[in-house]
Amino acid sequence: MARQRIEQQPAFVLHTQPWRETSLIVELFSREHGRLPLVAKGARRPTSAFRGLLMGFQPLLADWSGGGEVRTLARLEWQGGVPLLAGRALLSGYYLNELLIGLMPREDAHPELFDDYRAALLELAAGKPIESALRRFEFALLRAMGYMPDLGRCAGTGAVVAEGSDYLLIIDQGFVEHVRDGVAPVFSGRALRALADGEFASEACAAAAKQISRTLINHHLGGRELQSRRVFTEFAEL
Repeated sequence: MARQRIEQQPAFVLHTQPWRETSLIVELFSREHGRLPLVAKGARRPTSAFRGLLMGFQPLLADWSGGGEVRTLARLEWQGGVPLLAGRALLSGYYLNELLIGLMPREDAHPELFDDYRAALLELAAGKPIESALRRFEFALLRAMGYMPDLGRCAGTGAVVAEGSDYLLIIDQGFVEHVRDGVAPVFSGRALRALADGEFASEACAAAAKQISRTLINHHLGGRELQSRRVFTEFAEL
């Protein structure tokens, strides 16, 4: 692979881990180049220019270079504008990062999803309803990855979802009209059409959105457990 130099790329840090004695491997989510691993050489040294910048949930401009699977982080510049997350909002941010790492292939650019991620962080930082912010981002991520079925039309037939009917979600196909009792979960056509229009606030829509996203995410994670969900559960119990 040819060496390249990328400069002034909007980005967020998703995860870091130690590498060798003084460096870090940084999982970066960039707007134009997607998710990619970079080595931040010497980042663990007290005098490193990266110290204080490799924080999650803060907008950055990043420079990197190289041509291999793991390139070299050259420079970071903090952009500001997003208050620090705390409490449940912080746990929610970690959940969003885990979703991106678990579902998004590396070097698969999705500029609109990057903007959706930033918008979700701003909602969390502003103290807006957490569940709505999470559902909006989950739906955006599932759509970007091609995993979200059409919420407004039936699978196979293409018939418009009717507000007065109920529907089942068939993984990798979509929604089909519910014709038998005893099969769950069932989604109302009214809720599906509202979700298709971006409505997450009502109780019925919130419940349907959570069930849809949880079903699809669990399926496409292939059995992998999200640590942030476990921590969320423990946090709620406390």
